[in-house]
Amino acid sequence: MTLSISSLRQAAVELSGITEEPIDFNALLKPVHVPGAGGIVMFSGEVRDTHAGKQVDHLQYESYKALAEKMIREIVSEAIEKWDLHYAAALHRIGNVGVSESAVVVVTAHAHRSEAYEANRFIIDHIKHDVPIWKCEHFTDGSYEWGGECHCV
Repeated sequence: MTLSISSLRQAAVELSGITEEPIDFNALLKPVHVPGAGGIVMFSGEVRDTHAGKQVDHLQYESYKALAEKMIREIVSEAIEKWDLHYAAALHRIGNVGVSESAVVVVTAHAHRSEAYEANRFIIDHIKHDVPIWKCEHFTDGSYEWGGECHCV
């Protein structure tokens, strides 16, 4: 069975949101390979091992889940409309996320790579800037720091 573009878009929006589990790249990428998609872009925001000269143990993310999911889905829907994407999905993890693990993934597909890249950047920038998700960096020395600057939008 082949999904229509409109049903593929709806399925992608429904995949988008918040998860407490490690992000399943395959689940986000599986539906994206469609005949009309010439450019597929996947961004994965991963936990670094250092910040401000300190060794990072893990990050802890918290969110106002109901609102965060609603906003992520609205951002994804806006990108789909603005760039006429074949597919777009975004998933942000909450809870403890270890070094080298993915905290957020955005996937976009369009007939052309330029639009896929632009839409992907739009989605991640708006998630980082607008969505009520808070980050606490836990360091190996036992200290921690809430916040972090968003250098986007």
